[in-house]
Amino acid sequence: MTDVKQELERKVGKQDSTAVRLTKNMSIPDMIKALEPEIRRALPAVLTPERFLRMALSAVNNTPKLAECTPMSFIAAMMNAAQLGLEPNTPLGQAYLIPYKNKNQLECQFQIGYKGIIDLAYRTGQMQMIQAHAVHEFDDFEYEYGLNPKLIHRPGDGNRGEITYFYGLFKLVNGGFGFEVMNREAMEAFAQQYSQSYGSQYSPWVKNFEDMAKKTVIKKALKYGPVKAEFQKAISMDETIKTEIAVDMTEVQNEESE
Repeated sequence: MTDVKQELERKVGKQDSTAVRLTKNMSIPDMIKALEPEIRRALPAVLTPERFLRMALSAVNNTPKLAECTPMSFIAAMMNAAQLGLEPNTPLGQAYLIPYKNKNQLECQFQIGYKGIIDLAYRTGQMQMIQAHAVHEFDDFEYEYGLNPKLIHRPGDGNRGEITYFYGLFKLVNGGFGFEVMNREAMEAFAQQYSQSYGSQYSPWVKNFEDMAKKTVIKKALKYGPVKAEFQKAISMDETIKTEIAVDMTEVQNEESE
């Protein structure tokens, strides 16, 4: 951990020459205390550094491997969650902090969860309804794109069989709507190609494949909706690794991964 602490020390010293000097075995509470001026400036008004600390400790308790990530990537991922108002690594499924091996070191990747996407979409005030569902082989399912799109899903009774499709849909307050459908094979191929942490045992694709699939089809469906710029900025933070803290985390450049 020596190199990690030196990296954090360098970054803190660069931001504030009066910052508390970091030690090799600094705990998460001590890290947050050392960075408190930067953290306090970057936190939303409704969240105190003390509450931020409790969220950080809770995330590490739920995923102990996070304690081995580079401190700045962990703090930045926590800040992403804080600024979006999402609880990371809890049963709520709003957001995830994932230990991710990048450039021969363990870094923390931030991912928005299925329920986090829905929460953020509703906050725009544009959505009357937004949902995602899994379709099983014994369900009655029919869809059609084009000028007269159609989506019909009648879940089967009893044993519905294996999952065959996923779909996400939205309906705006003005009556506009859209949807996206993907079959199971296409979803697995998508995850392998586009999720950097797909192979990690800590990836939500491993533990919550269905929820991550629902998140994917919702994001794809929303590309056809007139969502606000603030929502697009929030979504840009999904699946990122950052090593700096800012008042607006969407402005911090994502770290390049291998």
